[in-house]
Amino acid sequence: MTMIANARMYALNDTVAAAWRRLFEWIAADAEVSLDVIAYPPPHPLGDLWRRDDLGCALMCGFPWATWRDPIKRPVPLAIPVPSPANFRDRPIYWTDIVVRADSHIASVADLAGTRFAFTVEDSQSGYQAPRRFFADRAQATRGRLFSAVLGPLITPRRVVEAVLADDADAGPLDAWWHALLRRHEPEVAARLRTVAVTQPTPIPLVVSAAKMPEPQRRRIIAALERMADVAQLSDVRDALLLKRFEHADAFDYRSLLASAREADALGYYRLQ
Repeated sequence: MTMIANARMYALNDTVAAAWRRLFEWIAADAEVSLDVIAYPPPHPLGDLWRRDDLGCALMCGFPWATWRDPIKRPVPLAIPVPSPANFRDRPIYWTDIVVRADSHIASVADLAGTRFAFTVEDSQSGYQAPRRFFADRAQATRGRLFSAVLGPLITPRRVVEAVLADDADAGPLDAWWHALLRRHEPEVAARLRTVAVTQPTPIPLVVSAAKMPEPQRRRIIAALERMADVAQLSDVRDALLLKRFEHADAFDYRSLLASAREADALGYYRLQ
């Protein structure tokens, strides 16, 4: 049975997408599992991808995984990535960088009050939920409304960048690993942005498969994911992806995302506004 593989969440351009393809092809060969690497470009909703019964190996945001309503059909965690940049502290974590244009007058979190804020989609941890929690306390002081306008859903971090640089938005959220990849592969674009705030670290998106994947295949893919860190022929792939290794996924850790969302709810900040 041929399954599909996808890394759209972190395939920010053709170079990075090609590195993901090489990694998935190696995993397929090493695990002796047939994986069809698909692009699945935006605006196709990622939720539809994660619900596919033939999902073999894909990156999935932790918030929709933690809030999945049907535990029987919920994608099964295979592993979690550990990014290689030093500020990830050799841990499977990430956070949200709140970015503005490099030449913006905005210099601090306080300056974001009354600005136009962009977002990706509401069930994204980095693109919506993390900023919602980050701004919830501050929004209380302004009676629940912090921004003059909220722009979205823009679907992808790329479109958030484009909105900020085009002056359609004053600020927006970027997944820290995605942002690191942007600095690595498109430094000229990254240089036009400036980070004014960062949210608290949370568990990073998971690598998952469909619940219906046969257990023997799943185990072989997990083993391949865990081996890839020591494979010499993948050194350039790991470098391109800023990826150090994959670790065992502990589903318990992702409960913290729900707790964070409930904290924002308790403060009355149910939506970015």
